[in-house]
Amino acid sequence: MTRRLTMLFSAFEALLVAAIGVAIPLLLATLMWAVHFGFAPDWSGFWRASVDVWLIGHGVDVDFALDETTALVIGAPAGTAVTISIAALGFALLTLALGVRAGARVAETGHRMLGELTAFVAFAAVSLLLTLSASHPAAAPSLWQGALLPAVVFGVGLLLGILRADADRGVTAHGRIAELTARWDPRVRGTVAAALKAGTASVMLVLVASSIAVTVVLVAGYAQTIRLYESLHTEVLGGIVVTAGQFALIPNIVVWAAAWFAGPGFALGTGSLVSPLGTSVGPLPAVPILGALPAGDLAFGFVGLAVPVIAAFLAAAAVRPALLVAIGDGSRLGWSALVAVGGGLAGGLLLGLLAAASAGGVGPGRFAEVGPDPLAVGLASGLEFATGIALGLAAGSVTIPLPRPSRSR
Repeated sequence: MTRRLTMLFSAFEALLVAAIGVAIPLLLATLMWAVHFGFAPDWSGFWRASVDVWLIGHGVDVDFALDETTALVIGAPAGTAVTISIAALGFALLTLALGVRAGARVAETGHRMLGELTAFVAFAAVSLLLTLSASHPAAAPSLWQGALLPAVVFGVGLLLGILRADADRGVTAHGRIAELTARWDPRVRGTVAAALKAGTASVMLVLVASSIAVTVVLVAGYAQTIRLYESLHTEVLGGIVVTAGQFALIPNIVVWAAAWFAGPGFALGTGSLVSPLGTSVGPLPAVPILGALPAGDLAFGFVGLAVPVIAAFLAAAAVRPALLVAIGDGSRLGWSALVAVGGGLAGGLLLGLLAAASAGGVGPGRFAEVGPDPLAVGLASGLEFATGIALGLAAGSVTIPLPRPSRSR
């Protein structure tokens, strides 16, 4: 494929990813415009709202000016500026997944660097144009965030797509890293690799446990969720819109559950706290999914603090054989301690970043702070991961002597 065709193909891939992301809220908004409003209002308002939703899904801050009706309902002066800064991570995950696909396809063109750069620049340009098209005195997204943040998510997807294409050709990321670190001491290389793998695996296992916990809580609180749906008095289409919006927040809720397991928990408004050691929340908006939130303190909630430690223990057990091969016959205590500290730092940093991505503001007043505290989550989980990794590495070196069978005379 020629360079010009590669550039056109890459730009088209980027445009397609952005179009799919915006089309999801736009389809629902257009149905609302046609069915509920009877084609009466200006459709451009629904276009801007759809783009705003897509941008919010990538962490872009959007400043809203409250109209008189909304301001009266929440008891705020008309025209009050409200910043929505929380990211509905479902849209970001969609962009990431489509970016992986686009990266793998562009990598097959034969002009990898040119294609990937073209796709990234084209996506950033499209994102900027979308942000400009959504700018309005009633809802103004941040221009620089609108151009940068969705493009960063897409760029990460492109990178992962390249790695997947390399793996299909037999060129693994491990092989590339081995080439770059060929001059390192084998013990250092093995220790760094074990720490990064253990920390990352610990976070992944905690997220798996969090996903299971969220599913169980939603099933257990199904009745209250249905009652909240009924209290909204939405028609079928309105219920679909509310449900779609909650689906976009499911990744956030999974991260909040991970923060709960880590200990610091999360807030549902300034002054509130949901954690294993206690729950204190004030009045909540009528969001159906919040109806599944367990009320009051959990008698054995502190048991959840063991989840990050157990996850790190299992991760350490998985990386221990490769670590022992890298260390050789020398002293293992010092290297194991480095792996525990490094794995704790890596895991704590990763979970802290996820906590930061999942938190933000969803409204005025006390709802300007929703989600976990990234610093607290990072510190607490880092300590728990380090403890679990240390225990996992130490447990593998413990041998339990078995009694010898007695010989019968």
